[in-house]
Amino acid sequence: MRLIIGLGNPGREYSGTRHNIGFTVLGELARRHGINFDKRCCHSRAGEGRIGEHQVVLAKPQTYMNLSGDSVAALMRKFKIKPSEILVVHDDLDLPLGKLRIRSSGSAGGHNGLKSIIASIGSMDFARIKIGIGRPETAMSGGRDIVDHVLSGFDPLDRKVAEEAVDRAADVIEAVLELGLETAMNRFN
Repeated sequence: MRLIIGLGNPGREYSGTRHNIGFTVLGELARRHGINFDKRCCHSRAGEGRIGEHQVVLAKPQTYMNLSGDSVAALMRKFKIKPSEILVVHDDLDLPLGKLRIRSSGSAGGHNGLKSIIASIGSMDFARIKIGIGRPETAMSGGRDIVDHVLSGFDPLDRKVAEEAVDRAADVIEAVLELGLETAMNRFN
């Protein structure tokens, strides 16, 4: 069994924001494979199903980004999942908008959701798919600060790029399950 986590914040006010792109990817993956987020357990909305030959649990933590680890740790205990069986999908400020990067493990890189997961499960050894949301322009040139940026929606020009990234990220998850992490990394990174 694989546990696939999409990071984001619960609530309508955060729907469609850059920070919630992990939720959006899981929504697309669930749509493709007929998985419903019909379970409320472990501080998350979750759905169980199959993607190809693999039994999966898709989960959207409902603890807000900075406490995502509480949900992930509870899901791991409930489904008897090891860190190596987890795939986390999240936004990344340091990647250009729409760029994807797959990692087999690593530090939080400043991402509060990842910091929470690492602290809660006591391991950095879980895979992740990073989706670039770009950094805002500096305040000197009239840009927004980081918090405003990640909690903002996509303008019409960026929305198309983000939608394409969501589709590619769902493709990456399918490839990780079908072909393995290393092959997917070689193909998509």
